[in-house]
Amino acid sequence: MTDLQPLIEAAWNDRSLLQQPATLQAIEHVIEELDKGRLRVAQPNAEGGWLVNDWVKKAVILYFPVRQMETIEVGPFEFRDKMRLKTDYQGQGVRVVPPAVARYGAYLASGVILMPSYVNIGAWVGEGTMVDTWATVGSCAQIGAGVHLSGGVGIGGVLEPVQAAPVIIEDGAFVGSRSILVEGCFVGREAVIGAGVTITGSTRIIDVTGAEPKEYRGHVPARSVVIPGTVAKQFAAGEYQVPCALIIGQRKPSTDLKTSLNDALREHNVAI
Repeated sequence: MTDLQPLIEAAWNDRSLLQQPATLQAIEHVIEELDKGRLRVAQPNAEGGWLVNDWVKKAVILYFPVRQMETIEVGPFEFRDKMRLKTDYQGQGVRVVPPAVARYGAYLASGVILMPSYVNIGAWVGEGTMVDTWATVGSCAQIGAGVHLSGGVGIGGVLEPVQAAPVIIEDGAFVGSRSILVEGCFVGREAVIGAGVTITGSTRIIDVTGAEPKEYRGHVPARSVVIPGTVAKQFAAGEYQVPCALIIGQRKPSTDLKTSLNDALREHNVAI
């Protein structure tokens, strides 16, 4: 990919280059590589963190102005958009329940199940993950393997600023119904997010399991069990409660993650 990045960076700084065939081919190639999962907007690094490939996000943004509006007919449905839809789900080993939609340029690994839901361009969804009814996976979001996004979950997209990290949900996490995860927040491996939790990149996430609270910002540690909460905040008009998220426990070690998940929900009385 080293030959693509300079072309994308040059076009980002000079949009007149979008008229050149070499630039257009580079953008198309990046989107194809995203669609096939050979390239990612963000990826785990050797230190256990994540590396954001901001030049790839630039290619996604540049893809919009070079596309033309077209009418797409799918059986009785008609769409009008600039973006193609994914195809060949059978070949990819993906189950798609009507009327689920995934845009071309989003990667769905083998074993993914899309209930009626939406996956946007640049997103990466790992093997065996369930995207349940009316859940949305925003542009460039990174969803690990074996994740469950429950009904109505909203995973926000992050395109700009290009250096911003996308929403990242690591392997084995469970996200409860109607939860909203946006603005580049991070959910660690095998965490359990209860129903109705809202987490942004700056949300206060408070671990209340010890003698003293421990606070994180937009970052849910691995295996944490999280529910909605509130904290007091002083305003000019007085003190009011504002949303936060509370870590109320941890998943217990288990060789059977389903048993572990059920135990976590039952022990901490977490709604899903």
